[in-house]
Amino acid sequence: MKFFTAGLATETNTFSPFVTGFRTFETTYVRRGGAHDDPPSLFAAPLVRWRALAAERGWTVAESLCAFAQPAGVTLRRVYEAYRDEILADLRAAMPVDAVLLNLHGAMIADGYDDCEGDLLTHVRALVGPDTPVGAELDLHCHLTATMVEQADVLVTYKEYPHVDAVERAEDLFAIIAAMMDDQVRPRMALYDCGMIGVYHTSQQPMRDFVDEIAAMEGENGVLSISIAHGFPWGDVPDMGSRVLVVTDDRPAEGETLAAELGRRFYAMRHETQPAYKSIEQALEIVRAADEGPVVLADVADNAGGGAPNDSTFLLRALLDAGMDDVGLACLWDPVAAALALEAGEGASLEMRIGGKMGPTSGDPLDLRVTVTKTVPDAWQSFGQPPNLTRMGMGDAAALRAGELEIVVNSTRTQTFNQDAFTNLGIDPTAKRVLIVKSMQHFYASFAPIAAQIVYVAAPGALVPDFTAIPYRRARQDIWPMREGE
Repeated sequence: MKFFTAGLATETNTFSPFVTGFRTFETTYVRRGGAHDDPPSLFAAPLVRWRALAAERGWTVAESLCAFAQPAGVTLRRVYEAYRDEILADLRAAMPVDAVLLNLHGAMIADGYDDCEGDLLTHVRALVGPDTPVGAELDLHCHLTATMVEQADVLVTYKEYPHVDAVERAEDLFAIIAAMMDDQVRPRMALYDCGMIGVYHTSQQPMRDFVDEIAAMEGENGVLSISIAHGFPWGDVPDMGSRVLVVTDDRPAEGETLAAELGRRFYAMRHETQPAYKSIEQALEIVRAADEGPVVLADVADNAGGGAPNDSTFLLRALLDAGMDDVGLACLWDPVAAALALEAGEGASLEMRIGGKMGPTSGDPLDLRVTVTKTVPDAWQSFGQPPNLTRMGMGDAAALRAGELEIVVNSTRTQTFNQDAFTNLGIDPTAKRVLIVKSMQHFYASFAPIAAQIVYVAAPGALVPDFTAIPYRRARQDIWPMREGE
């Protein structure tokens, strides 16, 4: 048996001040022919696992491009088409193949393509024909479209947010496709539109029980897989929204019924599932009242993982103005400051203008006298859980100290995933009264064990969490919370 695998992904924030081009992909992750690092990047982990699972069965794998861009604005048309066409050319060269597995995102938008994944799957299907199994793994923050469902045999999304289960979901997809190849199952997919959009933390109730319940349904009564597609609220396309996908073993009617039942239950939980965002002033009051630290402040609106610049200063400035300087911050995207710090070297003391570079959603820069306490070329942080720990690049990074304030600045735009974003730069996060993490939720698994409190702060930024305030032009307006339903 011969598998063909490839990966092409980014999460497109159509309101981001960036565009996504070749350089954005290349500075994030581009590999060809399976030449991955050990441990692999999160973006490559499914492909690495598929290769290992195929080897266990004595099957061969032809691996094509694996490309991921840090979430940003719309992908340039020529960039998407070049990467798509490279994958298709490799597929033609590898044929005949017995199955195709793709690691995608589900919220990639390019000039002229609202649904890049649907377009790629359509081209793949045209090449391999109707009888070759085609499966794809998706981020749960996807626009799960009818085209994707029509062109693939099996789609599986992550179940967890934070996304600590990419490898496990890759295993699920492989198992279904392998069983299909052995004529043991006949997958049928049923899609239900929930009529809403939101942010759903699976680490919190009621989402935790809901996810555990759907996971327990898999393998019973002909149910092969259930995916809850949260949707991506900052992608202004007609298919934006939350959906439920049920894959059954040739039970389409039962699948439709179950998808609708779960979708209605998901909708009924919509108010309870939304994070309790706090204003900056409310966050300051929580810090003042805290008996112990660290209090972790998640700067959700400045999360590079959703396409934001990751350089805003609103929250840090408010803490400093309030006289709170026992603060650690990571990761602040400032390639100028990072380059200057690496050039000056550890121990250097200098005046530096930090952050606030990209425009109104970034705030004004901070002018500080800092000491460079540590520099790390090609720094990294980890993400996930052992044994499936992955490594995420930070670019050149430096730790800057001003009094009790310690800031990690870095040259590759990335959110904060793990405590080692601090510790690898010589900062002890447990010693700080306050930690600011530039992340919406992926920080949670690592920081929850050390946090006295976690506060999700709706500071100004490029990822406004009030969806009724987002200036949509093309996304549906007849869904919650833009319109309240029954």
